[in-house]
Amino acid sequence: MAVILHSSLLKKHSQTDLVSRLKSRKILGVGGKDDEGQVPRSKISQMLGNEFKFALHEPFGLRYWQFISAVTFSVAGILALAFPRMLHGWLFQEEYRSSCKASLRLYGGALLSISLILWNAFYTSEKAIIRWTLLLETCYFSVEFLVTLAAAAGQGPLSQDAAVLLSGYGLFGVLSIFYYLQVGQKPRKI
Repeated sequence: MAVILHSSLLKKHSQTDLVSRLKSRKILGVGGKDDEGQVPRSKISQMLGNEFKFALHEPFGLRYWQFISAVTFSVAGILALAFPRMLHGWLFQEEYRSSCKASLRLYGGALLSISLILWNAFYTSEKAIIRWTLLLETCYFSVEFLVTLAAAAGQGPLSQDAAVLLSGYGLFGVLSIFYYLQVGQKPRKI
């Protein structure tokens, strides 16, 4: 009997043995990072690839729109920072006041900050980040539309330049909200 008790006491239980669990995890490929910094859940997911890459169904033209937005915000920000006098004359069609210089440069800095966010979203494939940047664009263009509309209404009849700006802000806002809604949809099963 002593032999039976002694052998049952020395018997290992692999579920409770730390070394055995670590060896099992290593064989299954659980833990550790792959080349992209992701932690695969198993050898099967390593062989099939990362499922997050296929989770985003990109609507047609989304990447083009992201690129155009990032370039537009970058160019407008650089113009406002480097050439505030030219930008003021082009936008407002009135004589430049030196008091506007600082506010236009602050505006340019804000546009460049937004453009950095848009450039980073252009290079990502994460659905949440892309949606947030599209929502950011929608909010920005909505505010610009309302401010331009209020400023134009305060000056009297709508000028041709104000109408062009309003239509541009409206079109860009509609495109941004369209892509925001498209990225938010669940992919259709085929």
